[in-house]
Amino acid sequence: MGESPFRDDLFAGCRVLVTGGGTGMGLAFATAFAAHGAQVAIASRNDEHLAAGAAAIAKATGAEALTHVVDVRDSESVAALAATLESEWGALDILVNNAAGNFFAPVAEMSENAWRAVVDIVLDGTFRVSRACHPLLCKGRDASVVNVVANYAWGAAPFVAHSGAAKAGVLNLTRSLALEWASHGIRVNAFCPGVVPTEGAKANLFPAPEMEQMITDTIPRGRLATADEMALQVLWLAASDYVTGECLVADGGQWLAGNPFYTLGKQIAD
Repeated sequence: MGESPFRDDLFAGCRVLVTGGGTGMGLAFATAFAAHGAQVAIASRNDEHLAAGAAAIAKATGAEALTHVVDVRDSESVAALAATLESEWGALDILVNNAAGNFFAPVAEMSENAWRAVVDIVLDGTFRVSRACHPLLCKGRDASVVNVVANYAWGAAPFVAHSGAAKAGVLNLTRSLALEWASHGIRVNAFCPGVVPTEGAKANLFPAPEMEQMITDTIPRGRLATADEMALQVLWLAASDYVTGECLVADGGQWLAGNPFYTLGKQIAD
């Protein structure tokens, strides 16, 4: 990752789990924590992604990441992940719920399976992983949960309604858990990143170069985000001892300027 404003040992001794940590932003989050002294575990449905992600973390930081194949849609799979963390570490200090899925689809043409595929990963998956990791977080040091949302969670999500509804649910869940778990010594916050041109985002949301430019034109800062700069925001949330129940938005001012999904989705639907 690039230059960091945080000291190198900020998370020394901390145990961190990042779901969806084998690729994209999740990998950047995990790498940033490892670069600042943390022990890192990455979880994903894809074993190849995990192997490549662990290799990338080792190359960038010299740290060995713990990997675990998990399907956040399945409670038994999530329970197995928590059991592995308990066996390996005994406790968990930081959880980043990053696993997600999204694609354009008008609601009138959306199948039940398409709706469920996204909601089950984004909302239900965040619930399952948070619940399973709660006992470990209770034994953690200054425990913190960061849930990744999107800037349409508090507005409209045309043509990505499954994702919008799920992210809105995650935002509410974040605030509910912040209150429920405050007395357990656990802070819970949400992070809303800007648009990062990961391979997944390019394939599912803006496969054509002109579509990427359309999104860029909606961002007052005039550019897409980078995964490394988004990772720094997650580090700040995880380290800020007095912040809980908040949503940190780092989208270059995009949500203030308007919602790009209506224009993009309408083009695809038409």
